[in-house]
Amino acid sequence: MNMRYISCLLVIMYSPKNRLLPLLLLALCTTVTSCDSSNTSNNNDSEITPDNTSIVTPKTQPQNSATSSVQNFSSESNTKALSGKNTSITLYVSDDQCQELLPQKTEVSMDDPIQDAVGKIFKQQNTADFVISGYRVDINNGIATVDLRIDPKSKRQISSLSNCEQFVLFNSVRKTLTSNSQWKIKNVRFTEKGQNIIM
Repeated sequence: MNMRYISCLLVIMYSPKNRLLPLLLLALCTTVTSCDSSNTSNNNDSEITPDNTSIVTPKTQPQNSATSSVQNFSSESNTKALSGKNTSITLYVSDDQCQELLPQKTEVSMDDPIQDAVGKIFKQQNTADFVISGYRVDINNGIATVDLRIDPKSKRQISSLSNCEQFVLFNSVRKTLTSNSQWKIKNVRFTEKGQNIIM
């Protein structure tokens, strides 16, 4: 219990015959203690030390201990990875008419350039009603399998994308992965949660 509140109660209990004064003091003490208790945020733990000073300790957010091999998007760029070193690659993006792919030089993480390149393309394709929440790229014998995760809250699915949207999404990834010769990728296939995507 707060020390101010206790001292206010003691003053009220020992007041003489005047009944109005104790009620006013109770109201005043309640107001003061409620104002004092609202000074600390919900995100903090407060501790009173023996000399009546407060120590405020921020609460930490629980860490998600589950690890997944599916890359998740964030609003922050993933370009700076563990080593902090980048490499230059050619990313392919669609023109405005969805007729051809145009090369665009960009920097990706040297630690995981393929995942980073695919992530950059997918981030550009997210819209208000279509959200790719994660992906994984596995490479086996020169064939890259790009496994997508569509956000469960996404209003649209892959099957509802227009021809232009499908061209931009799939062909940008395919051309980027096969044209950067240092990755030695000959072909690209797409899956959603392990199931082949038929285009």
